[in-house]
Amino acid sequence: MPNIKPISDLRNYNEVLRDVTIGSPVFLTKNGRGKYAIVDILDYEKAKATIQLVNELAKGKQSGEEKGWLSADEVKAHLKEMHKKIALEDVKR
Repeated sequence: MPNIKPISDLRNYNEVLRDVTIGSPVFLTKNGRGKYAIVDILDYEKAKATIQLVNELAKGKQSGEEKGWLSADEVKAHLKEMHKKIALEDVKR
């Protein structure tokens, strides 16, 4: 069940913040309408990473549609090459 509170409850912000947990944000209303959400930093970081991933997937889809798709074998070869480069960089460090 969503945790919804009026923004005026921020006068006692410690009590509001106690209700914020991972996966359970607190939604604040102003004049009876949703205005703000207070989320745990881990939820925020997860949402941010998800948005980045979706954006990268959209770029990949657009690239595939414009420049053509890679076969599964081409993807495997590319990933193996990237793995080798990363391993070489690790050895140099």
